[in-house]
This record gives sequence, structure tokens and C-alpha cells, in this order.
Amino acid sequence: YPLRSPSSTNIHPNARWQQNGITVAGGNRQGNGINQLSYPWGLYVDDDQTIYVADRVNHRIVEWKRGATSGQVVAGGNGQGSGDHQLNYPYDVIIDKERDSLIICDYSNRRVVRWPRRNGTSGETIISNIDCVGLTMDENGSLYVTDFGKNEVRRYRRGESQGTVV
Repeated sequence: YPLRSPSSTNIHPNARWQQNGITVAGGNRQGNGINQLSYPWGLYVDDDQTIYVADRVNHRIVEWKRGATSGQVVAGGNGQGSGDHQLNYPYDVIIDKERDSLIICDYSNRRVVRWPRRNGTSGETIISNIDCVGLTMDENGSLYVTDFGKNEVRRYRRGESQGTVV
């Protein structure tokens, strides 16, 4: 479901993957522990191979460093709710490298939130009244957001509040 912009990684058209993967996040049954996930949905892998997971039912974004056996809550994790410090069924997460922040589809709050990556305790709503389930950003910094309720994808250039249906 999540959208992703083209990767800078070139994958050969005949590439094949191993059939038995390894667990890199979660894997300790469903739960709310720091080594558990509950209905994880969207994910993002940064340049350091750190994985960010939208942990939907735990209402949080969890960061898993490469090789880690547990994660660290980097957004939400303060119970389900609509406060600036809370998330409500987040569906997707990406990183805005230019602003060093997470951008999160906060589905049940019908908003897209920007959350500082470093010691962020709350997020800022950057798009309201949207049923976001997936997002991505292009090389120009334009944000593309799915709107599940309207069956459309909108592009938001930096500074735009309405966006354009694409």
C-alpha cells in the first residue's frame, strides 16, 4: 500500500531474493513492548539502514537500528488520542531529510504530521482533513499523499496547503 519514490538503488531486472528472510523488527508476538509491534503497516528505511515502522495499534512510530533487538519510540507512544504528542492509528511514515523530521500519516486523526527526528516530543499538523494511508516525497521536496476517503493522490509542494490532485 505505501507509496515510495524511485530508489537510487539500481536493481537488476533479473534480481532474485532469498526465500527465507530474517526478522529485523518485532518478531516477539503482538504486543506493546519495545521489542513488539501490533499491526505494523508502513515502513521507511533510511540511508543508515535504520527502519521506521508505523506501529498502528500501539499508536506510535518505532525506530529500529540495524541489528537491534528492540526499537525506540520516536513519535507518539503516549496513548491513543488527538493531542500534538499523540497519534491515532498511524499508517505510514517517511523522512524529510531537508528538515530532519518524520512525516506521518495519522489516519484516525485525519491529518499528516511533521515530527522532529531528534528528541521530538510532539508533532505539527501540516495537512488536515485527509484520510492518509500512504505518502512519499520526491527529490524536489514535494509530498505525495493518498486520500483514502476521496480515492485520490494529492501533491503538496513545499508551502502549499491545498495540494493538487495528480
